[in-house]
Amino acid sequence: MQALRTLRAVHSGEPVDMLIPEPLSPDEVLVRVVAAGLADHDLQVDEWSPSQAFMTEGLPVTLGHEFVGRVETGPQRGQRVVVRPSVTCGRCVACVQGRQDDCEHRSSISLVRDGTFDPWVRVPLRNCVPIPSTLSDELAALAEPMSMAMQALRVAGAVRGLRVLVMGPGPIGQSIAVLARRAGAAQVVVSGFGDAAHFGVLRRMGFEAVIDQAEGDLATLALPHTGGAEFDLVIEATGVPETIHDALPLLRRDGVVVVAGIHARPLSLDLTRLVRRQHQVRGSFRPPEADWPQTLLLLGELAGLIGPMVSHVQPLPQAGGGRAQQAYGSLAGKMLLRRRSCND
Repeated sequence: MQALRTLRAVHSGEPVDMLIPEPLSPDEVLVRVVAAGLADHDLQVDEWSPSQAFMTEGLPVTLGHEFVGRVETGPQRGQRVVVRPSVTCGRCVACVQGRQDDCEHRSSISLVRDGTFDPWVRVPLRNCVPIPSTLSDELAALAEPMSMAMQALRVAGAVRGLRVLVMGPGPIGQSIAVLARRAGAAQVVVSGFGDAAHFGVLRRMGFEAVIDQAEGDLATLALPHTGGAEFDLVIEATGVPETIHDALPLLRRDGVVVVAGIHARPLSLDLTRLVRRQHQVRGSFRPPEADWPQTLLLLGELAGLIGPMVSHVQPLPQAGGGRAQQAYGSLAGKMLLRRRSCND
């Protein structure tokens, strides 16, 4: 059986023959991968961007962390599941006290633990979240980006009646836009850079106020959508820190910026302007574990709307290395990598 693994701290995603892993402890189970979503993180690791240097000591590692699988061992055997990719240590004070959301010694599937671009993956049983029978594999594979969007909206607070700018038109940005509109935002504008494919997905989901910053200045391009009104809330999901500089001049006094992207470099801010405008900058990262069952229910509720987010399905063995990046860059949404048969 072949897995797609990063072997060295260079552009190095390669198919590698692997044995079926064995659970190391009674707390782990073996999951048969059915379908895996190709995330921006997987492409960044495949290209080995500077932000991946922290992974060096853990290499080699199998990529992939957004997936649907079937449990093959243990008490949930036969259950179709998604798996939370963040694995708690079980030993720190927070874990011993049952506060796993506060664990500070985590490991992550596809970062330091082998991931899901493999027919089999070994995961903690407590990370397995059963999928409702009515939810398709394709939509269940969106659980991780949707959970990140739920957390970003939680950090933002009430959005009803607010004018919202979502920076980043990818799957997390798309999910944020959907949830902001669902929560009663007065307007949702989404910006990106030269990303016509993802803009097409947003339009198919009913978002017409999309801005391509490759065509000019954000403030100028936003004007036809806002009539010059300022935004109440900005949520950044680009992973490009400099986009904050474009957004802050469009944010009203006392407005909020939620940063949900992961960035490879730091950002310098004009703190005097931030203070005088009383802007708030909030970080959003990992949702609480309790969100995951709710996320799956939400995906089912939104199924008729978010279908365009999964636009292409490819056999997993064809998704190696630069081919994945080339294919992903030309697609209009999330690529799902699926097993062609139980023998893959």
